[in-house]
Amino acid sequence: MPAKKRAQAQSADRASKGTKKRGKPDPKDLSLNQRLIRALAHPLRVKLLAYLNDREWSPNELSEELNEGLSQVSYHIKVLRDLEMIEMTRTEPRRGAVEHYYRAIERAYIPRWMAKLLPRSGNEIVGSNILEAIEEDLVASLKSGKFYEREDTHASYTPVTVDGIGCEEADEVAIRAIGEILEIQGKSANRRANGEGDGEYIPVSAAFLIFGSALAEEKRKPSQGGKKNGR
Repeated sequence: MPAKKRAQAQSADRASKGTKKRGKPDPKDLSLNQRLIRALAHPLRVKLLAYLNDREWSPNELSEELNEGLSQVSYHIKVLRDLEMIEMTRTEPRRGAVEHYYRAIERAYIPRWMAKLLPRSGNEIVGSNILEAIEEDLVASLKSGKFYEREDTHASYTPVTVDGIGCEEADEVAIRAIGEILEIQGKSANRRANGEGDGEYIPVSAAFLIFGSALAEEKRKPSQGGKKNGR
């Protein structure tokens, strides 16, 4: 090969490699943590993932529920699927077309390490969506009577005072509890699939909130002031 053509080929090869380096990485090459961060980088994807974590939805249903354009919802559904955050569960014919249904693979939960990587606005969006989902579920359950339907319903409120290490330990307790509940769900599904167990199908919700308490802080101030004044 002539020197000029060889130089041109080498230059093209370097340019091609440079383009690959600058381009978006294949989601399959990303770790779960990296995929989660990318999935939660847009507020609409945060909402979609929260809904899809609850049950299966189609883009049409999500578009109507969230009052968002179908093209926008479909685009972000594709992003979530490419990032392997959601999976298609089934299809149904709809007026000469096919409607696709999806459900989340990864639960919509933001661990402490990831919260540090997200901007404040991202954390506020995630927190607000989770609280709204809890409120909506709780109100509907109370109105329908489902909340008190079973004796094994659990509701507790435990304000405590801890140090920084204790706060991290409390977060780890919540993470373990969520993991154990997901394991219970898996075991229940296996029993139903095998025709075992008690045959019941009981939808339940578990919500864990560990947060800085403004009320506890307010209650604390008078006692601290008393100590400072020597009372």
